[in-house]
Amino acid sequence: MRDFDPALARTVVCVPARNEQEALPRLLLSLNRQDGASPRDRLRVLVLANNCTDDMVARVGLMASDGHVPNLDIRLIEASLAPEIAHVGTARRLALDAGAAWLDEDRIAGGILLSTDADAIAPAGWAKANVIALEGAELVGGRLLIDEDGQPSPPGVADLHGRIERYWASVRRIEDSIDPPPHDPAPRHGDHVAASLGLRVDLYRAVGGLPALACGEDNALVSNVRRVGGRVRHCPNVAIRVSARRAGRVEGGMATEMARRSRVLTEGEAYCLPPASHWLALVERRRAWRLAWRSGTAALLALGLSVEDLDGIEFETCANDIALVERLEDRFGDAGLPPMTPVPLDIALKGLDRVLAGLEAPARALSA
Repeated sequence: MRDFDPALARTVVCVPARNEQEALPRLLLSLNRQDGASPRDRLRVLVLANNCTDDMVARVGLMASDGHVPNLDIRLIEASLAPEIAHVGTARRLALDAGAAWLDEDRIAGGILLSTDADAIAPAGWAKANVIALEGAELVGGRLLIDEDGQPSPPGVADLHGRIERYWASVRRIEDSIDPPPHDPAPRHGDHVAASLGLRVDLYRAVGGLPALACGEDNALVSNVRRVGGRVRHCPNVAIRVSARRAGRVEGGMATEMARRSRVLTEGEAYCLPPASHWLALVERRRAWRLAWRSGTAALLALGLSVEDLDGIEFETCANDIALVERLEDRFGDAGLPPMTPVPLDIALKGLDRVLAGLEAPARALSA
């Protein structure tokens, strides 16, 4: 049963794609299976095909015209970008801008933009889960599920994935013990990348759109949302499958990470991450800033901030503690924190276990 959700009529999925003749059709098929989408109530999908030299455009056009994806309303835009801007940041911004313009053309109020990648696969509930999560947040990040897709993996890859996930889950447990975000309660994941982002059109425009960066455009957008006080939700019900391919077009993207993990297993490269002491100090600093925000300017100055610091972050325009913390972290970075010198994964995990044992022991004692 495909119960139609009226919010899907306000939604457009935006996909930048370049030479993805094999991957993009799989994504479109998964979007065609989205809960609530039907031939009567089609889900909008905007594909920005930039600088393509393969058969991707023709394949997408055929899928859209031959009834292969009857639950989708596909708009395909071809772009030829100059070499100096022919990167994913530009392409994704163009896709999101075009998606927002499409909703304007259709006179849709309260429009929602969903970002994903051409080589992703969306579970059937992905679109609706984003819409639901946005009821209590300004931006929603989806959890990334690694899809090996039949590719040969080095022995031990599942164990490595698991240990890395445990590391980041432990970092979130430190946050939950010291400075839990009320708008993003546990259980939550920690992903907010372009393969699965959701936000409203009005907010997207209010923060100036997606920064057209060659790498890290998604994190820059999330930071800009937080700078204006936006709540970022990492809802466990929002997840998407992403490719485990190790050859990508973006240095620092998912393919770069998969290549790194492959080297760890095949070449013995050390997988290093920041130590527990860094995260403990960072979260404690965030908590101190948030508590001081509630007490006013004098409390912030008592923490060692100066009038110049507050002027530098345009304190008077901070809508809430989210905006304050984001702006202060932009200003100070890691200054004043323990060194973030990365340590091998297993050492980092042991350090996190020790910190969590100390933080969570009082709660365990009270419940005993």
